[in-house]
Amino acid sequence: MKRIFKSAIAGATMMLAGMISAKPAVAATFDGQWNVQIASSNAACPSDVSVSIGINNGQVASASAAVTASGRVAEAGNISVTLSSGMKRAVGLGRLSGTSGSGTWRAAMCSGTWSAQRI
Repeated sequence: MKRIFKSAIAGATMMLAGMISAKPAVAATFDGQWNVQIASSNAACPSDVSVSIGINNGQVASASAAVTASGRVAEAGNISVTLSSGMKRAVGLGRLSGTSGSGTWRAAMCSGTWSAQRI
């Protein structure tokens, strides 16, 4: 169990280091409003949900009062996002490229994929 925990911490540290070293000027190329379509791989979880987010200088923020979004876009378009609504929380990872992007997400009992289009 300790080995798994140490591996998880090491992986998170490496991902965080990559996000911190991102150059904001390059990440800013992804600035703007994005429409994100969320699909679930579990039939018991919500699917076909649409969320609007904004990216400003590589920082992800909410574009909606119903969902709080936070995260960062790194130099190559790699994105890490946390979406929260009340007690619910989901973490997404993926990549943006030009005017679109895609990736995966996970929450306490659900997971799936997401795709995004710049508005």
